[in-house]
Amino acid sequence: MAGKGKTGRLAAKSAAKRTARRSGHREFKDGHITNGSIRRLARRGGVKRLSFQIHSHVRDYVDDFLNRVVRDSLSYAEHRKARTITALDVVYSLKKNGRVLYGYGA
Repeated sequence: MAGKGKTGRLAAKSAAKRTARRSGHREFKDGHITNGSIRRLARRGGVKRLSFQIHSHVRDYVDDFLNRVVRDSLSYAEHRKARTITALDVVYSLKKNGRVLYGYGA
């Protein structure tokens, strides 16, 4: 331990505490949208109160919307014979679904 000083020993101890603290972190399910995130989106949209049953409807709608956008974006990328979906592919698919997004060169 000669030449390392106190910082080497303290850094090792604090790293162990950090990992122990993170072990209680809860993992999210794949594609799960939390109630808090739905509430934040609703607040941004100007909603004051939410019914409890609305959360399942919002999850279904978001899942359906994202499936449509990703499917159309993938079609655009496949038509270009590309393996990467670009921002323009997403912009074109949003435009196809009736949600025009400005500012991306389309």
